[in-house]
Amino acid sequence: MEFDFATPIERRHPEGGDWPSQKWHRYDASILPLWVADMDFPSPPQVIEALRARVDHGVFGYGTVPDSLEQTLCEWSAREYGWAIKPEWQLWLPGVVPALHLASLALTEPGEGVLTVTPIYPPFLKVAERTGRVSQQVALAEPAGPGEPWRLDLAALEAAITPETRLLLWCQPHNPTGRVWRHEELAGLAALVERHDLLVVSDELHCDLLLDEDAKHRPLAAAFPELAARIITLWAPSKTFNLAGLTAACAVISDASLRQRFAAAARGLLPDVNVLGLVAAEVAYGQCNAWRQALLETLRGHRQTLIERVAQWPGVDMSVPEATYLAWLDLRRADGLAGRQGSPQQVLLQEAKVALSDGADFGWPGFVRLNFGTTASQLEAALTRLDGVLKR
Repeated sequence: MEFDFATPIERRHPEGGDWPSQKWHRYDASILPLWVADMDFPSPPQVIEALRARVDHGVFGYGTVPDSLEQTLCEWSAREYGWAIKPEWQLWLPGVVPALHLASLALTEPGEGVLTVTPIYPPFLKVAERTGRVSQQVALAEPAGPGEPWRLDLAALEAAITPETRLLLWCQPHNPTGRVWRHEELAGLAALVERHDLLVVSDELHCDLLLDEDAKHRPLAAAFPELAARIITLWAPSKTFNLAGLTAACAVISDASLRQRFAAAARGLLPDVNVLGLVAAEVAYGQCNAWRQALLETLRGHRQTLIERVAQWPGVDMSVPEATYLAWLDLRRADGLAGRQGSPQQVLLQEAKVALSDGADFGWPGFVRLNFGTTASQLEAALTRLDGVLKR
């Protein structure tokens, strides 16, 4: 089956109606948006067909998570990651961001600390504040030189832990740097978690989007089963299959006591997953791996285009993302921005007419996050605009 990742889709004013898109409606029509993490590709045709059939049924009452969906995720986990999960470990939820906040409410008390590693995608940095906990942050180690990866600074992480620290919000593969953490890094993290009696929420949303051919993802809970009573793993088809608007995610929790605490906190606070999201998730995980492989080839090509372009922007650094469709650009020393007023994101928005995510929202001013999950023609148009400011 052929999949089309080349034809641009009008997302501001689709034929037949005006369906607002966060990505395309935040700014006016003069702006090319490469910011929020959704892609400009149609979802897999099998998902669209299944949704069409469900809509034709015409009744959208309260649904339940079907056994077939739970079994499908078990099969996906075993096949892709060698992790033999069970249906009863799964708690399906309306999104990963609600799950992060729910975990803080369920697993910590007011006054306890919620620790995260920056840069990190913005919802992580809001969890403690929104749930009345203490926000604790520690920085990754910056790349040692051009082309080098961001690194987990275990010594700094341990130094940031206080007696109040209770919960670690973790992200693998990492958003925004695109790191796929190696086993030795994770082993150090696991030892630290045990040593300080921490609980962990591991956001593994981008684990199905590994761009390096030799990269391997191993869920934290699978790699370190001794941490089973401490870890909540968050998965979703939203990034992989471009289904974010259908708000379906899964918390995989092997420990019965931890799972019960998490589920109890959700009752009355979160709605059930919508019926269309459940349909889409099952079909995506069960039938759409060929589409995913074609997507990965497209994203690898876009990543290479971006690598070549960044090399032409004096003073701009990018640690090549090993996963995701997101690139984290260091513009603190960009020649093209020297002497300009405002953040790099603001300057590029105003002068290049390209919308990127502001690094300040991730805890690191001077950086931007660029979403290359778009068509080649749209990416090229945006990069050409950026050339006008950065290629000097």
